[in-house]
Amino acid sequence: MYQAGEYIVHPGQGVCIVDEIVAEPQETYMLLPVGTRNPMRISFPVASESRLRPVLSRGEAEALIGEYPQMDIDDYTERSMALEEEHFKNQIRMGTCRDSVRVVKTFRKRIADVRSRNKKPPVVYERILKQASERSLSELAIALGITPDDVRALFESQAEDFSLN
Repeated sequence: MYQAGEYIVHPGQGVCIVDEIVAEPQETYMLLPVGTRNPMRISFPVASESRLRPVLSRGEAEALIGEYPQMDIDDYTERSMALEEEHFKNQIRMGTCRDSVRVVKTFRKRIADVRSRNKKPPVVYERILKQASERSLSELAIALGITPDDVRALFESQAEDFSLN
């Protein structure tokens, strides 16, 4: 069971802090999303805590940033853009921070490939890239105790071609 003051990752909201644990009428975590403009408290039943996960440790975050240049991209393709979008959104929501970083790398490459052919990338590519970037940068920022912009700078120092829109 998580304790008040701990950071966790909620599948839909991303990084949250456990504000308090309410006992009545059923045990419920009261969560506050981190890094949003107007955070609203979220009620989340303790009985479903298996869907939550702890934020990366500092060492895990540093290792993840260090291995970014060698990280493989996800070559998943499907017969329709909607099915691909669903696949990658599920990875962002239910996967680890590493999965979100891999999605970022995958879509940065896909967007660069499309632009290299003088075409405009599909809006869905930009949307997935933005979601994965926000999710991974916020978690890494909490783990390292720095801002998301500082995390972006760490990634840029690892890979010269790294940039997020």
